[in-house]
Amino acid sequence: MKFIKSLYLNNFFFYILLGIIGMFVCAFIFPNLYNGVWFIILVLSTFLGLDIVLLYLSKGIEASRKTPEKLSNGDLNPIQITIKNGYTFPISIKIIDEIPFQFQVRDFKIVKTIPASAQKELGYDLRPTERGEYYFGNLNVYVSSPLKLISRRFTFDKDQMVPTYPSYIQLKKYDLLAFSNNLYQYGIKKIRRIGHTMEFEQIKEYVQGDDLRTINWKATAKKNSLMVNQFQDEKSQSVYMAIDKGRVMQMPFDGLSLLDYAINSTLVLSNVILKKQDKAGIFAFSKKVENRVFAERRSSQMQKILETLYNIKTDFFESDYSRLYVDIKKNINQRSLIILYTNFETMDGLNRQLPYLKGIAKSHLLVVVFFSNTELNAIINKKTDTIQEIYDKVIAEKFMFEKRLIANELKKYGIHSVLTQPENLTLDAINKYLEIKARGIL
Repeated sequence: MKFIKSLYLNNFFFYILLGIIGMFVCAFIFPNLYNGVWFIILVLSTFLGLDIVLLYLSKGIEASRKTPEKLSNGDLNPIQITIKNGYTFPISIKIIDEIPFQFQVRDFKIVKTIPASAQKELGYDLRPTERGEYYFGNLNVYVSSPLKLISRRFTFDKDQMVPTYPSYIQLKKYDLLAFSNNLYQYGIKKIRRIGHTMEFEQIKEYVQGDDLRTINWKATAKKNSLMVNQFQDEKSQSVYMAIDKGRVMQMPFDGLSLLDYAINSTLVLSNVILKKQDKAGIFAFSKKVENRVFAERRSSQMQKILETLYNIKTDFFESDYSRLYVDIKKNINQRSLIILYTNFETMDGLNRQLPYLKGIAKSHLLVVVFFSNTELNAIINKKTDTIQEIYDKVIAEKFMFEKRLIANELKKYGIHSVLTQPENLTLDAINKYLEIKARGIL
């Protein structure tokens, strides 16, 4: 039974069979063809038996699927397949990997030729768009000999589970930003350093490029050479990332929800904060505040944040900002930087929550991060030909203008804001944090 289940007839066999049937039809008209057709059937049967012997009298092939320890949400993750040919002749293979159902890939296939007794590395990429457990099924490899009449199926790596975590690939990509106060190399706006923090580090000799305003005249007189005071950014400041997991964060962009964009950004920003010697903490809220990690600077803090972000779940209820305000007032006593990931589409939506945001901003430095609708940009930039298209463009421009009004309204009450496109969220959030550190306004 195992032999029958692993044996498959190839299309080439059926093409020959179809030709034989056609020749039998012709034999009714030309009887002399009849014996020749039976001879072809005998030859086909002989080669079919030979093909079975070639494929089944050997151990066959070895194959394995190598996946990352965990998948990175929203990024391309490499999946590697290794095939080792145990036959003494070249083989043709067709690989059908049973990819997790979340990807909805129903036509996956890799077709290759492998030389005799050789090993080949193959691969493909997967881009998950939601966190959770992903189960791979069988790795099916169909092997054909040079005769190509039948295929033998081999099955490997059954039921392999790989968890999908927030984007740790982005975390590695932006890791070095923790040691820089600008993002010049990424084409982002220049950070203007307008002052110094009050944490004195040392007195050192002046070198070209040092700020002349930091010259220490007493030390200069004693040393008889220019000496300057060197300052460093204040450390051990508390920074909290507050993630709105209500219905406003359900909107998808490029397959990823706004909530998952915020989670990916929070992971990367937490790493930068800890590398800058500050304390990083997170919490999420909708109907209540949960998924809390208090701001600390321990060596295990990043792992704790990663696991908490991985386990954030939501039904996308209406967010309760009054409960957020009460919770922050109760649990965060020290003045902190609070970066709030949320989304406001209209001024009415902002005005309903503005009293609570103003209350938070009285005790803490609040930064509201919300999203620009990239779909509206496509409508605005599209050439209009009809009345309906003109109408759509005007409405889109109205919504985009209202986003800028929201940012200006927040600014009136001393609340910082970041209006960003989802794909630029991580860079813009890091840039805002570095700007606040450079200006020393926390």
